[in-house]
Amino acid sequence: MRSWASPPVSTAARDRLGVAPPLSLYDARTDGLEPTKPGGEARLYVCGITPYDATHLGHAATYLAFDLAIRAWREAGQEVRYVQNVTDVDDPLLERATTTGQDWMALAERETEMFRQDMAALDMIAPDVFAGAVESIPHIVDLIERLHEQGAVYAVEGDLYFSVKADPAFGSVSGLSESDMLSRFAEHGGDPERPGKRDPLDCLLWQQHRDGEPAWETELGTGRPGWHIECAAIARHHLGSGFDIQGGGSDLLFPHHEMSASEAQVAYPDDIYARGYAHAGMVGYQGHKMSKSRGNLVLVSRLRADGVDPRAIRLSLLAHHYRESWEWTDETLTVGEKRLDSWVDAVARGGVDATAVAADIRGMLSEDLNAPAALDAVDAWALDDGEVVDGSAELVTDVVEASLGIRLMSDHSNGR
Repeated sequence: MRSWASPPVSTAARDRLGVAPPLSLYDARTDGLEPTKPGGEARLYVCGITPYDATHLGHAATYLAFDLAIRAWREAGQEVRYVQNVTDVDDPLLERATTTGQDWMALAERETEMFRQDMAALDMIAPDVFAGAVESIPHIVDLIERLHEQGAVYAVEGDLYFSVKADPAFGSVSGLSESDMLSRFAEHGGDPERPGKRDPLDCLLWQQHRDGEPAWETELGTGRPGWHIECAAIARHHLGSGFDIQGGGSDLLFPHHEMSASEAQVAYPDDIYARGYAHAGMVGYQGHKMSKSRGNLVLVSRLRADGVDPRAIRLSLLAHHYRESWEWTDETLTVGEKRLDSWVDAVARGGVDATAVAADIRGMLSEDLNAPAALDAVDAWALDDGEVVDGSAELVTDVVEASLGIRLMSDHSNGR
């Protein structure tokens, strides 16, 4: 699947200041801040969209978090390999297509293209691999067959299920109790009460063909894949074992990341699936989490169509720590727009010595991506009316662009 064009990311700050401190991230599995320790390259997998009603600000906040992580790794001198999926066949997409009378493939492609445009406008670094579920079916089938060899697959009325009891460490990613897992499983697309299942938490791997739904002929029969096995297969195929970070929104911790990890671990018992699990908080609107099912969405494309500078959108999101759950309001955007104007004006007139500020920004981001603190540091520099030092505005511009993804010396009002 085609990705989007990554923004140019200057290395001028790194050339001037040297490499930034290594990145540490909060790991859901250990419930603590952990240093990332990439080998030859940092390897990142982030769960992507199901392409309908894309891209709302909850999506944007999640992908911005991992955009910051990539930037922090690069500023620390690290090469990065980034993989993101698109769930371009799944029940919610098919239901939306049926409800609206659209072809499901046309709906998926249109919304995926809108997502690409939104990500490019927000200056998000593009994944090296942008993989759809449909194109990944051969890899998914291979992984299910490996699970079958391990005795972890069984059939219920022709559908194939993964036995969570095959993984002795099941539950270790989320750390939830069984009752909490059951509750969340039912709330997030699971079917704990389906007759014939060995365990209520067992999850669907392959669904046999239903009338009126898309299906593919494979060694498993004619049907389509489940959601969790999709990400496990794509991550394993494109990143190998022991990749550094499995990322996504906090709503994916269970069941999605737990199930994907267990499936991969059982299929490859001698390998580690992911070394760390990082999650972005939820963005709310009108008193509830922003969600497609509720319909309380603020779309990036709508803001852009209304003439909002994408840099102001990005700054509005950066004002909240990536792990924080928070509520979007009109004031949120107003603050972002005023901040952007202040920074652009400060760069235009020059500023006080910025060496310490630049180092602080990189250090703050290396400690669990503390973007709000970094924004405060730039604010303080922008408001300081002390003696102008030659080269300071250029240094701030370089650091802000490389580490925060905000370009201060170019007109970005209509996107890229």
